[in-house]
Amino acid sequence: MAPGASWRARAVRRTLITIVWVLLIAAIVFFPFAGRWLVSEDPPQPSDALVVLAGTPAERFLEAVDLYKKERAPVILLSPGRLEAAELVLQQRGIRQVTEAEMARSTIIQLGVPAAAVQILPGSVDNTAEEAMVTRRVAVARGWHTITVVTSKYHTRRTRFAFARAFEGSGIKILLRASHYDVSDPARWWRRRSDIRSVSSELEKLLAYRLGLGD
Repeated sequence: MAPGASWRARAVRRTLITIVWVLLIAAIVFFPFAGRWLVSEDPPQPSDALVVLAGTPAERFLEAVDLYKKERAPVILLSPGRLEAAELVLQQRGIRQVTEAEMARSTIIQLGVPAAAVQILPGSVDNTAEEAMVTRRVAVARGWHTITVVTSKYHTRRTRFAFARAFEGSGIKILLRASHYDVSDPARWWRRRSDIRSVSSELEKLLAYRLGLGD
């Protein structure tokens, strides 16, 4: 190898080692703050609707009920969630199952919210991006100006990104609300296995979103 080529190879190697160390140190510094960084919410404000995303049995819609009773919005919209292929087969055979969204709606009504104020978004959605697109269609059709999206703590930052992308150019303001019934502890997320799983999953999915690989 020529002297010049050898020097360039050593320089490249030193540069790569430096980059790896910088990334490692940055990861170590960021580690304790990862949970809190994922939580991205807005102060409660009046909106045209409260949109509750699918993914938890009760914590998200309970937050929406509290906001509704504080007159933050006149209607609660529930994500329809995803229908599995087997559920579609049952429908084709004339058998109707009660969906999670329908069970949530029934519970919300039992909690004192008028039936007319609790609605389920149309269709079947498989991810946050699809929930955002369905919500946009409904919000535009109804002439809404502001909506509050209710989800779990660690899910808020990715939700903000997905909804900002889906609502781009619509003129509709998106507010994010983390459920206070979510018992996760963002300040000490590494102490509980469930928090570790959630934070790790959200960081991975958020990275995929930023790279244009996720929905």
